[in-house]
Amino acid sequence: MKVFIKCNWVYGFVRVFISLTLMNMSACMSPENQYAAVEGQADQVVLSTEYFLGEELYKDNCAYCHEGGMLKAPHRDWLATMSPDTVLRALNEGVMKRVAESLSLQQRRYVVEYITGVNPVNYVLPSGPEPCSGKTRTFDQLKPPAKVGWGYDSTRFVPEEIARLPKAEIPKLEIKWALAFPGSSRARSLPVVAMGALFVGSQNGTVYALDLESGCARWETRLSAEIRTGIVVETWPAGEYPETSPRLFFGDLMGRVYALDVLSGDVLWSTLADDHPNATITGTPVLHKGRLYVPVSSLEVITASDPNYECCTFRGSVVAMHPDDGEIIWRHYTIPEAAVFQGASAAGIPQKGPSGAAVWGSPTIDEKRGVIYFGSSENYSSPADRNSDAIFAVDLETGERRWSQQLFVGDAWNASCYFGAQNHPNCPLELGPDFDISASPLLLETQEKKQVVVVGQKSGMVFALDPDKNGNIVWSTRAGRGGVQGGIHFGMAADHSRLYVPINDIPLDSVNRPIAGEMFPGIHAIDISTGKVIWRSIAEDICAGKKGCDPGISAAVTATPDAVFAGHLDGRLRAYDGGTGRVLWEVNTDRTFNAVNGVAKGGSIGGPGPVIVDNMVIVNSGYDFGEHMAGNALLVFTPNGN
Repeated sequence: MKVFIKCNWVYGFVRVFISLTLMNMSACMSPENQYAAVEGQADQVVLSTEYFLGEELYKDNCAYCHEGGMLKAPHRDWLATMSPDTVLRALNEGVMKRVAESLSLQQRRYVVEYITGVNPVNYVLPSGPEPCSGKTRTFDQLKPPAKVGWGYDSTRFVPEEIARLPKAEIPKLEIKWALAFPGSSRARSLPVVAMGALFVGSQNGTVYALDLESGCARWETRLSAEIRTGIVVETWPAGEYPETSPRLFFGDLMGRVYALDVLSGDVLWSTLADDHPNATITGTPVLHKGRLYVPVSSLEVITASDPNYECCTFRGSVVAMHPDDGEIIWRHYTIPEAAVFQGASAAGIPQKGPSGAAVWGSPTIDEKRGVIYFGSSENYSSPADRNSDAIFAVDLETGERRWSQQLFVGDAWNASCYFGAQNHPNCPLELGPDFDISASPLLLETQEKKQVVVVGQKSGMVFALDPDKNGNIVWSTRAGRGGVQGGIHFGMAADHSRLYVPINDIPLDSVNRPIAGEMFPGIHAIDISTGKVIWRSIAEDICAGKKGCDPGISAAVTATPDAVFAGHLDGRLRAYDGGTGRVLWEVNTDRTFNAVNGVAKGGSIGGPGPVIVDNMVIVNSGYDFGEHMAGNALLVFTPNGN
């Protein structure tokens, strides 16, 4: 049997493996973290004695397409992130049925076993929530989603009439119910509340419509790949019935965009957002006036770790789609021209560029100016160009670029640098520092009634740009030291005068070296008009050397009129006083919870951060990317747990 060595890349977006084979995430977890297993599932990690046959079958039937030979075929690295039943289902009855029809069922199982490192014969997907019955199955169609959070409003500010959580009630928050995401080691999708239900996606590709009061399932729809984006439910006037059955929209790991019927969970359409084999969707789509705007990112940054890979050709984009059928109306590439040959690597492999400049975060609509704003990542290969680490303003109607403003020059990096720097043939000469803009831009108004576009960067810097002067910098402030996971990672929030900046500041640079200097993990309040720091609340380190534990805030934060809510990588969920930074309430989510479907385990909090609506605080806990603490919990808190 081959020896498997698991490596979590610094980004933590997928697991990649040093050996020729790839281990499925659930199979790699330590015994204490295999909380998602059901009786009998522990045997899933026992490989068959004929395991070696899968490698040959894969090479003969799959490798050409899934290792670069076919443009639309997902790379093998990606297939390894799926559960074995998902891959087997694709071979038996899904998109790969025609290709696999010459293989027997047992041969297909060997292929799945080789790809995922799990014997599908012994794999049992843990159970989800119980189906709702009676009145809990009914959707209240007089209650549309509130227009707050990603997909609606990037400021992540929740007004009191929506939050219904006054300051005096915050210290009373207790767990109301919890859900254990089946077969999962992370919880990443931003939930949305509408019609008395909570809609959320999961790592195993299931979308849930859960009764908001009890956590039972009104419906669940299983798709083919992990859902990382938030769920967006289209809106209609409150107190009125929608004219037609509402739809919800999201993207998945494989770069597909979906529309589902909100009332039934039926798939209405799905569209591949980009033909590149490593394209993915991490930022939440935005639905605005009959168009769905979808950011497209990529995991070619990971695939480049293969020294024989021709690095790199992906370029980030935002796509405008028709919400009725997924038809692409326009696409705006961050890098206007396709990558071209730049020379051969030290291994003799062709190198291409410029590449990268992926769009990781949810875009922001500026209806007044008729533009959409979004940020880009670093370049993946040399040369570093003017489109990396930049903010773009693009015409909503035509997709034409109005202006762009680069906030860091000369940033080219991919994951090969993290394990060998200049010694790896695919590591760009620039060596990073990987200071992309992964958080959504915020369109805010100063005390002087002047609008600015506020941008947070993984460098730890915050910028205010003038949208009427081609993005000229109005002010800039250093909030953190920065690093490959931030600095500012997933997202900031703002109220009417303050910008809330979460800082991670994990002490490693882009080539895996310690960063010198003071760290500022925690939350920072900045004056929107001037950029001056109002207060800082530095999180104390309670990790005591615990693996995967860090005090910083990677997840996006959420603001109400009185407070800002933040989830930390050490598992703490806190509410900070918006005016002073004083901690109003905290709970440790790095533990087990009695769930509606068994036992849920929390861990690090990363990704989308808290949702606050109707006297409830809703948060995912468990984020195993970047070797942080795994978990599979969806947690709902209310005052006194009522």
